[in-house]
Amino acid sequence: MAFDSFSAFIAMEGHGPYVWACYAVFFVLMVAMMAGSLRSRTAIIESCRRRYEFQADKGKVATAPTSSASFARVNVSQD
Repeated sequence: MAFDSFSAFIAMEGHGPYVWACYAVFFVLMVAMMAGSLRSRTAIIESCRRRYEFQADKGKVATAPTSSASFARVNVSQD
C-alpha cells in the first residue's frame, strides 16, 4: 500500500486514528509490563537477600554446631 504523502500515511484512508491508538496502547502496555517485571525482580532479589542475611545471623547465635551424620568403621569379611 503506497501513500502519496506523510499526512496520507498518518490518516490511512480514515483508519489512522484506530491504527495509531492501537499502537499507542500496545507500547504503553509493553512499557508497563517491563516496569512491573523489573520491580518484581528487584523485590524478589531483596527478599532473598534479607532471608539469606537472617539465616546467616541466626547461624551465629547457635552455641555449638551439631553434626548431622555419624561415621562408624565397618569391617567387611571376604569369606
